[in-house]
Amino acid sequence: MRIISHRGNLDGSNIYLENSTNYILRAIELGFDVEIDLWYENNKFYLGHDLPQYEIDIEWIISLKNNLWVHCKNVSCMDKLYDTDINYFWHDKDLTTITSKGYFWSQPDIFLKNGVTVNVDYKEITEDIFGICSDYVVKFKNYYNKNNKEINVKI
Repeated sequence: MRIISHRGNLDGSNIYLENSTNYILRAIELGFDVEIDLWYENNKFYLGHDLPQYEIDIEWIISLKNNLWVHCKNVSCMDKLYDTDINYFWHDKDLTTITSKGYFWSQPDIFLKNGVTVNVDYKEITEDIFGICSDYVVKFKNYYNKNNKEINVKI
């Protein structure tokens, strides 16, 4: 199972650090993929959940593309990433969507074999799914290591 950090969080939500470059890099250094929130406004890319917060160069994202799951926060961002090899998706209130790499990205408690289920709170997953995205990735990693279950951390 792939374990994906939600906005760089490792052991709970930290709204003051999530989606910042150093926070994201720390999660990647610890072996996790990271779901990031990306905006495109005024010909620039920004990280941030509810609004564009941190200006970012597209080259930074490209350099980390094997570890990132990019949640486009506006349609113009998705349009700008179309011709790239970046794994991105966009959704609003959909129960599930499909990433540019063909994975399902689903709301909590929706389990698809080729899918990632968002589970920001720690809740044991017993379903056969591709991955989990959580604020508690350290707990998930410890659980899967303890129970000798296969985990994957690279796209």
